[in-house]
Amino acid sequence: MNTLFAADALLPGGWAKNVLLSWNDAGQLTQVQSAAQPAAGAPVANGPVLPGMPNLHSHAFQRAFAGLTEYRAQQQDSFWSWRTLMYRFAARLGPQHMEAIATWLYAEMLEAGYTSVCEFQYVHHDADGRPYADDATLSLALLRAARKTGIGFTLLPVLYQASGFGGLPPNEGQRRFIRSTDSMLRLLDTLKPACDAQGARLGLAPHSLRAVPPDALREAVAGLEAIDPSAPIHIHIAEQTKEVDDCVAWSGQRPVAWLLDHAPVDARWCLVHATHMDATEYERGAKSGAVAGLCPTTEANLGDGIFDFSAWRHHGGAWGLGSDSHATVNAAEELLMLEYSQRLAWRQRNVGASAAQPHVATALTLEAVRGGAQASGRAIGGLAVGQQADFVVLDAAQLALQGLAAPDMLSAHVFASHRTSAIDTVWVSGQPRVAAGRHALHNEAAAAFVAARSQLLQENRAP
Repeated sequence: MNTLFAADALLPGGWAKNVLLSWNDAGQLTQVQSAAQPAAGAPVANGPVLPGMPNLHSHAFQRAFAGLTEYRAQQQDSFWSWRTLMYRFAARLGPQHMEAIATWLYAEMLEAGYTSVCEFQYVHHDADGRPYADDATLSLALLRAARKTGIGFTLLPVLYQASGFGGLPPNEGQRRFIRSTDSMLRLLDTLKPACDAQGARLGLAPHSLRAVPPDALREAVAGLEAIDPSAPIHIHIAEQTKEVDDCVAWSGQRPVAWLLDHAPVDARWCLVHATHMDATEYERGAKSGAVAGLCPTTEANLGDGIFDFSAWRHHGGAWGLGSDSHATVNAAEELLMLEYSQRLAWRQRNVGASAAQPHVATALTLEAVRGGAQASGRAIGGLAVGQQADFVVLDAAQLALQGLAAPDMLSAHVFASHRTSAIDTVWVSGQPRVAAGRHALHNEAAAAFVAARSQLLQENRAP
């Protein structure tokens, strides 16, 4: 039977008691209704049922790099010094490495409460910067990893052409990323049938304003609209103060302001990071309908700065969560870091609560699911008819959760547990992907990941 009875379920409008979830063989919810008790033999959730969390920003290969830059390499380390080390690590990445790393990462994500991921894929070519015989080789490796693990997937091939504003020539570390606009559109045409075949969504990621000149941005967006006019578009923007300064020097405008004036930004767009905006950009960006793609643990790890969450929300802005460089792979940890960064910035508590939802974890979860679904371009917006049956069941027997009401269980999961330890089961499209906290591929995928990382580290040490 495609049903699950939940004593407590977090629906789009808030917590509800005694809810029966039903879905069809395509994994789409067909009923979300009150039920006095479960039908005879019907499965019963072991704890509160939450909507699955979309992860709206991932660079999968960087999971193998996490933890390897936590030492001082120069007098003042920054995002830019980190990027140099990352390029060096990526230089020898091959298709088998990519698939092994992504398979483990996506299993980790599922175990940590993510049920889908947007993959911002910018490593396209071989180590010498030449296209593979099959130009889609590395993107197809990521699609295979998603299919094997069962995670929902949005593939965002990255357009990357320059090393800086004004079309500066790319540097040696970027040789694997570079492709022409025509080449990108051909790649999208190639990937569309593969994505459709496994229920994945295809979009486009112009890397950033510094990496994509204006003409290329305009032509790529127009080309994407010819392929799929509703496809998602993601772009890194205003992550670093140097990026803002360089953009002003180049154009006389800040990055978000320039983008809003020169591109058709609307609800299809995700502004990844958008950390450094002025008051006008916060208002205009929020009112454009675009999603702010927040990656709190990566932004903290790289020293990016703190997004003004209250300003974005004040203007009705949509937002969602990503794990980006995967310094942390944990949906609850991202919620915690987002809330704590705001508390530190404003010296207040419970900043993430809303008028409708006084419980911080509840309010943030519902908003992040809505924004993440929008950025993913998929019907994964929560426990409602017509959406996919993507959900997470918390373990009510876990010590941090025992004896609490459902809203407090979610709060304890985010703020008072080990985060992953309170997750019991995870379902994607009505299929169980995690049971008793473990993915079926956990051991196999972990071993392959360690082997791939070890090989890459050994090759990077070689002369």
